[in-house]
Amino acid sequence: MPVTPIKSFDEFRKIISNEERTAIIDFWATCRAISPIFEQLSELSPDLDFYSVDVDAQEAITEEVGIRAMPTFMCFRDGDKIGDLTGASPVALKELVVKHGGKAE
Repeated sequence: MPVTPIKSFDEFRKIISNEERTAIIDFWATCRAISPIFEQLSELSPDLDFYSVDVDAQEAITEEVGIRAMPTFMCFRDGDKIGDLTGASPVALKELVVKHGGKAE
């Protein structure tokens, strides 16, 4: 499943409130060095939903979740944040995805 850009605050609220699926969101700005790994993990993990938020274009979302550094990855289910990672560590990103039901290989 491809990574889907989130284009509004309302869309973000709907996505994170899903009770049946976990959403893993990449909060990014300008430099996207880890994006290929995030894309690869999304293809390997059909049971998870992968999204991206351009923090410069979606300030309301950025403020809502308290982004302070990029990249930041957050996992949500049923409106609750259930995991997060700050920084561009491929190993830590893979561990986050696997912890929440995805696959890394």
